[in-house]
Amino acid sequence: MSATSTSPSTALPSSVRRVWMAVLARTPRADLEAALERALQGIPTPTYDWLRPPEIGLAMVRGRIGGSGDPFNLGEATVTRATLRLRASADADATVGVACHLGRDRRRAELAALADALLQMPAHHAVLHEQLIEPLAAQQAAKRAGRQQDAAATRVEFFTMVRGD
Repeated sequence: MSATSTSPSTALPSSVRRVWMAVLARTPRADLEAALERALQGIPTPTYDWLRPPEIGLAMVRGRIGGSGDPFNLGEATVTRATLRLRASADADATVGVACHLGRDRRRAELAALADALLQMPAHHAVLHEQLIEPLAAQQAAKRAGRQQDAAATRVEFFTMVRGD
């Protein structure tokens, strides 16, 4: 790759990538595997090399007193991360995909890194975004709305009555 060429990841704003990375990180493996298999129908199976094979480690989880106060170390969480590079072809540069998620699922990290790399490629971005990211994001939003609705049903309103003024 020459110094003057642009990488596929610079074609999209980082905020767009941040959104799909968040969706991929929150998606369970079974859902991700099924959705990626459906989205890749008709696309030749991509080959890739590991830059960092899926590895499991710990990350410190930090909290804030009262939600916005001083930070403190809450504890450690298990995370899995992976980095791969698609093999360059005659019509495309090698693209690097990364993944990081809570838990110990190596296959899930592999799938998310592969999806990230393919989403950075202009030739595959529109199709994968429509068939992979949008349905998974809608599914996550529906689950979140259901949890919020369940929590709202248990909400208690407190009020104070003034006596004898």
